[in-house]
Amino acid sequence: MRFFFIDRVEEIKPGERAVGIKNVTYNEDFLEDHFPGLPVYPGTLLIEAIAQLGGFLVECTFQQMEKSTRRALLAQIEKAKFYEPVRPGDQLRITCEITSTLEGAAQIKAEAHVQEKRAVVAVLTYVLWNVDSENIHRQRRDLYNQWTQHLKLDFQIR
Repeated sequence: MRFFFIDRVEEIKPGERAVGIKNVTYNEDFLEDHFPGLPVYPGTLLIEAIAQLGGFLVECTFQQMEKSTRRALLAQIEKAKFYEPVRPGDQLRITCEITSTLEGAAQIKAEAHVQEKRAVVAVLTYVLWNVDSENIHRQRRDLYNQWTQHLKLDFQIR
């Protein structure tokens, strides 16, 4: 994956919730064109940030329940609604909560806030895939360990 939209995970409780931070900076090249003189973080990238954190939560949840390591793949976006624009200098606090799990699938409800203002809400559904690539597993472990390096986790990231 070329773009990562989570800077830090502040909380992760498999089976329950995850809280992550995205710091929006003017350095992100797409902001120059979206929109000139009025930079606004694109809604599709806000959903991608939520999807990355939600995928991490789903993977950690299933890894606690089973021996195999499967990867979360976004399957559906429901009820995405944007309330406030997100601008350079904002810190986006994203909260994802597991609302249901089935064998091989999970759904989360997510909210993202800038300070006390709600910016986005969405419901995302993931399916879990068996991935036979140590490169992908290594990349995910490295990324997740980077996101959580300041946390004392009571589980191992796979």
